[in-house]
Amino acid sequence: MSKDPVSETPHVVVEDLVFRRGRKLIFDGLSLTVPRGRVTTVMGPSGTGKTTLLRLIGGQLRPDSGRIWVDGEEVARLSNRRLYALRKRMGMLFQTGALLTDMNVFENVAFPLREHTRLPEELIRNLVLMKLEAVGLRGASDLSPAQLSGGMARRVALARAIALDPDMILYDEPFAGLDPITMGQIVTLIQRTNKTLGLTSVLVTHDVVEAMAISDQVVLIAEGRVMDSGTAEEVRAGASEWSKQFLGGYPDGPVPFHYPGSSYRDDLLNGAGRDRD
Repeated sequence: MSKDPVSETPHVVVEDLVFRRGRKLIFDGLSLTVPRGRVTTVMGPSGTGKTTLLRLIGGQLRPDSGRIWVDGEEVARLSNRRLYALRKRMGMLFQTGALLTDMNVFENVAFPLREHTRLPEELIRNLVLMKLEAVGLRGASDLSPAQLSGGMARRVALARAIALDPDMILYDEPFAGLDPITMGQIVTLIQRTNKTLGLTSVLVTHDVVEAMAISDQVVLIAEGRVMDSGTAEEVRAGASEWSKQFLGGYPDGPVPFHYPGSSYRDDLLNGAGRDRD
């Protein structure tokens, strides 16, 4: 059964987020809102903190300042008990799948059900087969993770992520390293799962084409802040010069091709002078 229809109340609110790793400033006053029941994609260059943002939303990390609310609860202020309860309402799909290698496909999907519920084994079996059927891998239930392709492992991980019927799923680079057919399967599964279960989905990815095709909201981040946000059409139409470069994959622009330094001519002339000395 699907959850409540799309609500006007945001599922996630990030307000004036500041976060550092040592001396490196990752987020500098970043603010964004994730609508409930929609697919929101966060994109940006490597090293801009996209995966870090997911960890902050999930409470694995705490902000230096600013606030993050998930489902009306301020994550950084939750006790461990309430944080674990909140996490049960979140699914997570890791970039590599992160399957438990000493368990077969069935046991991987059953793991969160056994860990967090007291359901009888017969019901767990039915639920696991239902989740695997949803991702097209019921016939692979006895396989080990080592026997799976990268795409199959990603689909098993998705079945595990929805095992507890969460309200929200966080996707960390769900399309990385996939061939075109498998990528199409994962795109379809994200869309279908979000619509059928009434989920809120938050993706971080570099794959512009796929993300723009399935997202209700696109957020582009760089330099610790939001550069542009809106629907795919709005971002394309009103994009800043930085966003146009990122979306188009242009080698030069606001993000220069050349690392800052003195002019090439001056370097050559200065070098020639040193050689004569």
